Amino acid sequence: MKTRVAIIGGGAAGLMAAIVASRNGAEVCIYEKLNRVGKKILATGNGRCNYTNINTSIRDYHGKNLSFIENTINSFNIENTLDFFEDIGIYPYIEENGKVYPYSLQASSVLDNLRYEVNKYKIKEILERNVKSLRKNKGQFDIITDGGIFNADKVIICTGGRAGSQYGCTGDGYKFAEMFGHKIINQFPALVQLKLNANYLKKISGVKFDGLVSSSTDMVKIREEEGEILFTDYGISGPPILQISRETIKHLYDKQKVCISIDMFPNFDKKTLYDLLSERFIKLKNKTIEESFNGLINKKLIPVILSLALNEYKEEKCTKLNKKDIYSIVNILKEWKIEVIGHNDWQQAQTTAGGVSVDDIDDKTLESKKEPGLYFAGEVLDVDGDCGGFNLQWAWSSGYIAGYNASTVI
Repeated sequence: MKTRVAIIGGGAAGLMAAIVASRNGAEVCIYEKLNRVGKKILATGNGRCNYTNINTSIRDYHGKNLSFIENTINSFNIENTLDFFEDIGIYPYIEENGKVYPYSLQASSVLDNLRYEVNKYKIKEILERNVKSLRKNKGQFDIITDGGIFNADKVIICTGGRAGSQYGCTGDGYKFAEMFGHKIINQFPALVQLKLNANYLKKISGVKFDGLVSSSTDMVKIREEEGEILFTDYGISGPPILQISRETIKHLYDKQKVCISIDMFPNFDKKTLYDLLSERFIKLKNKTIEESFNGLINKKLIPVILSLALNEYKEEKCTKLNKKDIYSIVNILKEWKIEVIGHNDWQQAQTTAGGVSVDDIDDKTLESKKEPGLYFAGEVLDVDGDCGGFNLQWAWSSGYIAGYNASTVI
């Protein structure tokens, strides 16, 4: 008789777990609260689905037990992932930074091919059904939904975290884990935009440029990243902001004052930038201070930068600037400090920091140490990665291992 495996959540980890378990001979059913599985996959990589990264290492992940994460990633690694997706029809397009996309550059290609496998193996889908509770009953699991009670021999919780609540990720998995005595690590949004304390944000909203940004407390630098930075009316966004957001928010939640520092000219040291500006002011001696910056930085930024550097500046010729004034401008261009006061909510976050503690999860099988037959995979666990395909790689790795072991008859 086939092992009956229930997958709670039809996202990336759930789909991988379902396909692997079915290939391994199990009778599989996916329970998904939305009207279709895999909707969050369509939003990844700006609609292109950055499904892994060939440079993946433990340095790209966060959580209280990094060795657990490393064991899982190594058990179903990047080569395994690339082979799996090529076998189902996804040919990889690999960028210089290691990001891997489907060659079609369409996230729908990934989902369509995963759903093809679901149909091929006759995996049952119960859609638009909320799982309200789980319980163990005479050696089996009762899956209590808002439309009836179902049974399974094994259960894999793949409900995701709280990020992307519009895709059904509302933290249900934490409740199920607690029912069986699992510890839950406090969650907060990761890979999310930051809110800043500045009265000029509306004036510069929409401005973007390549720069270097770091976050720090009064005592220590938290993290530094380079790339395209985007100002918004609430704060700041862009890939480097998302990358620093996880550790930055953690310090905010620890009640520490955090500031970001923006370097608009990372390829120049202060002395070189000072010389560049001094020479520029001489060449453009007939222009005002504001006019002299036109063509060097975004026009919207000019009055803000000058106000921060010179307090009250007049519409005088740029030759009126003295050495102290120029260095004051250089300091803003190289170290523009702004206080961080918050972050955008779960709908804008790409992943969840925190989750089900891995202390009570077997690092070889992803089975609960507290309840035999109960498994976990994906974002529901206390594991989160940086931008660049690392969170989807975690979903594939953990989904594969949980699916394989839940369906293996000993």
